[in-house]
Parts: sequence; structure tokens; C-alpha cells
Amino acid sequence: MDSQGRGLSESVWTSLDRKAGAVVELTVRQLRNKVSTWAVLGLGTLLMVLLLVFYIDSVRDGFESIDNDGDSFDMDNDGYPMGQEWKYGTSDWDGESFPGSGNFIFQGQIDWNDPDRTVSGNKTWEGQAILNASWIDYDYTGGTWSNIIDWETYESNDCDEGAPFEDWWLPYASSCLQEDGTYAFNGRVRASGQLYVPEGSYLSWGIFTEVFYVEPDPPEMYIDEDGIDWAEGASGSQGFDDDGDCFRIGWITGDDWWEYQHEPDANRNGIPCDVVWAVDPVTGEVISIDPDDYVDEDPVDEEYAGESSHRAFVIASGKIAFVLLLGLFLPLFLALGLVRDETERGTLHYLLSKPIHRGEFIFYRVLGYMAVVSSFVIVLALLMALITSLIGPGDDLIRFGDFPVWVGIAAATILVLAAYGSLFNTIGLIMPKYGVYLCIIIGVWEFAMGFTSLFAPESSVTFLSISHWGLQMVDATVLAAWPDTLQYSQMSEAFGIDTGLQWIWKPPVHTLGTGNPYISIVTSITFLSIISGVLISMGSAIFRRKEIM
Repeated sequence: MDSQGRGLSESVWTSLDRKAGAVVELTVRQLRNKVSTWAVLGLGTLLMVLLLVFYIDSVRDGFESIDNDGDSFDMDNDGYPMGQEWKYGTSDWDGESFPGSGNFIFQGQIDWNDPDRTVSGNKTWEGQAILNASWIDYDYTGGTWSNIIDWETYESNDCDEGAPFEDWWLPYASSCLQEDGTYAFNGRVRASGQLYVPEGSYLSWGIFTEVFYVEPDPPEMYIDEDGIDWAEGASGSQGFDDDGDCFRIGWITGDDWWEYQHEPDANRNGIPCDVVWAVDPVTGEVISIDPDDYVDEDPVDEEYAGESSHRAFVIASGKIAFVLLLGLFLPLFLALGLVRDETERGTLHYLLSKPIHRGEFIFYRVLGYMAVVSSFVIVLALLMALITSLIGPGDDLIRFGDFPVWVGIAAATILVLAAYGSLFNTIGLIMPKYGVYLCIIIGVWEFAMGFTSLFAPESSVTFLSISHWGLQMVDATVLAAWPDTLQYSQMSEAFGIDTGLQWIWKPPVHTLGTGNPYISIVTSITFLSIISGVLISMGSAIFRRKEIM
């Protein structure tokens, strides 16, 4: 018995429990019987299935080696990969320039304002001039991109009336024949004779060295040729230029030297061709990686891409599919009409005739909505965790380290669903007829802020969005469950390992300057909980004063 003579089974608290249970159960039953509920839950499930199919297919195909520094490509289709052309100082953008084709040796030039405008000889000429030729190498031909004149096209092309380069101008890699038998040209030619350079024009000349044959290197030779040389856990100068494209000893500098400029000491530590690793002495976590140009830049991708790609998939699924898509669309379809629909159907009078306070009614309706969406998210997250942990990289049968991440993703999504659900339900109370349009506008804003948070989480404008705090909670959970994620992200960015991890994951920013992910988790939970509580209180206050027709 209590102080008023009632049995414990009839106390205020048990009555409250029965009222709460009745409203929550009614809400769950109503949502369960709505076609829109099953439609949106079905679409969410389909989205996850498609993501898993994509991931399983990528895992089945394996991780092909990638040329991270691009030196296996043959851009000019001359049979020589770019890495080999760099060694010989030839251009991979010019099919006439390749190892053994002869190197151009610069000998002189006439600038636009030089007083002496005439020159003669047997040279390779490039620029704008009038040529009185005794011999032209018609086999030395090209086109616009190489700036070599195609004589088959322009040998008999007559010039326009007037003075060339004064009254009219020739396009690049072209020439024309004048009435006096001289050629006006703009481009590169091999010829012997006398040349006049008009005022305001430019001409340079030189010779090519002897042509000789060089065996083309196979492109595979330039893939995975410079691995990551790091004594794990070590700080300071590390790395080694395995393929020699940083030191470039014995390389020939050609006329395209500006394309190959690099800094052997880009990290400014006084040691050429190394990589500076900064490692936290307490936690052992990699803080930063600062390589010199072309050092450790082309590692064996399979050694790093497998784990990085797996984490990128889990994080992307959690942040985009769960927090952003499910987090926005589920409450938009299920929470907006929690009270509004009852008003429109005329059933709200019946519900409120029960011994229940209006303010409590709002809370219990949101609680019923949360019971439905939370169950869905938890089941979906656990299924995703089970499947990805079974097929992910590693020697173990099950990657148990994946489960804490998926639990964190589910928790972040549930908190976001609570915040959005409370917001949309309150808007439905205030604007029964046009609230859906405002919710869509808010949804677009939140989606935009979410994607901004993906790439620039430190942007202060994103702090005003619910999605930002949910995404921050995922980032913090990842760092707590996988502490070496920062290392993988740094390696992907520093060495050009394109797995997407460096784009989809950023270290959490709300750590109060400590870098501790747990502080960020607590901060995000607190912020999202406060938002939900404030919005539910606002909805309850509005509903208490609202006249029900």
C-alpha cells in the first residue's frame, strides 16, 4: 500500500507506464500498418543491399595494381612509357621525341626586339620567320600539338596578300609559300637556308644529337616500383627512392625540362629524397607524413588498398547511407504526421479523451516512432556488420573490430533520427498544411551541410546542422575503434594510394583540442540529445495550447 491507501500495482507510476505503453504501442501499430512505412524501410534496405553487392563485387575482383605516379603511361603513343622518357629527357607529349630520337641542343635565338633579324644555317628552327630554303626536311613532320609543320599540308599553300606577321598571322604549326619562293612559317622546321625574323617575332634554333635505338621498357616495370620504406613506429627521416626518380642520377635534361621539375627536399628537412614521419610517442599513432617528391610514391597497392578500401566503404556507408539518407528520409516520411495525421483523421479527440496529459502525448508519440526506426537501424547495421566483417580483408574469419564501428554508426543514426523526428513533428504541429514544404527545405539544407561536413568538418557553418554532429560521431567512433585509421588516411594522401579513405574520413574536430575521439563522441551525443529534448519540449508546449478542431 502507498501513503494514500492504494496498492502498489495502482500507483501513479504504474498508471503512467500503462499510458505510455498504450500510446507507444498505438504509434508502433499505426506506423506498422502504413504503406509509406514499409515503402521507405524497403527502399532503405534496398540501398544497403545494393551497397553490399557493389562491395562484394569489388572484393571478388581483387585489388589491381595502380600506377600511382603515372610513369607507366605512354601519352604520345610512341612505345616508350613516361618514366623511360623522363630518364632520357624526352617528351611524352610529342611522338617525335622519344629515347634515342636525339636530344635537342639549343644554340641561339632572335628575340622580338633584337637588332639583328637575319640568320642562316642548317638547323632545327622554331618560331616565326621567313625562310629562303636551300633544303627542307619534309620527313620531319607533325601537327598542331607538336608545333612541327606538316609539309604535306602546307608545302604548296599560298600566302595571303600583304606582309606575314604584320598584316596577317599564321596559326601554330603552319606555313605558306610566298610569290618570291620563300616560306613564311610559324612552328618548328628542319631546314637549311637563310631566315629573316620580322619585328615582334621570335625564333630559336639548335641541332639534334645522333639518333640511336633504345629498347622500350615494359610499362609494368613502372608500376609498384617504389614501396613505402618505414620502420613501423619510427619518427623522423624515413623512406628510400627505390626507383631513382627523386635523385635522378644520370638522367638527361631535355628541352621539356620544366615538365619534370621537382623538389628533392620538398619537406625542407635538409635530407634529399626522404619521407618525414611524425608519430605520437605516447599513442604510437601517425600524426603526419611529409614526403619529398617521388619518394615511396608507388607502393604495392594490395598491401595497403585492401584495408583502406574496406574502411572507406564502411565509413561511407555509415555516413552517407545511414546518417544522411536514412537519417533524413525516415523522419520525413514517418515523423512529420505523428500528430498532424491524427488531427486530419479526427481521431485525436479520442486519443486525448484518455487520462493522459497533452505534453506527455507528444513525447510518447515520438517514442513510438523511435521504437520503429531504431529497431530497423539496429537490425540493418548488425547485418551490415556481419557481412562486411566476413568478407573484409584480413586473416581472421570474422573482423570483430568492425562491430564497434557499426554500433557507433547505428547509435549516431538513431540520435539523428530522434533529432529530425522531433523537429519534423514539431513543424507538423505548427504548420499542418504547409509544414512538409518547410521540412523539405530543411532537408536540403541538412543534406548540403552534411556533404560540407564530409570534406570540411571544421567549417563553422556546419555546426548549425544536425547532420554535422551525427557525422562527427561516426568519425570519432572510427578513430576510437580503429586508431590507425589516421595512419592509413595519411598514407593514402601522402603516397597517392587512391582508396577514398582520405576523402570520406577526417579526424573529429570536437575534441576540445585533445584529439581524444571519446570527447567528440560525448560532445556529439550531448548536442543531439539536447536538440531532441528542446524540440520535444517545444512541441509539447505548442500542443498544450493548441485548439483541436
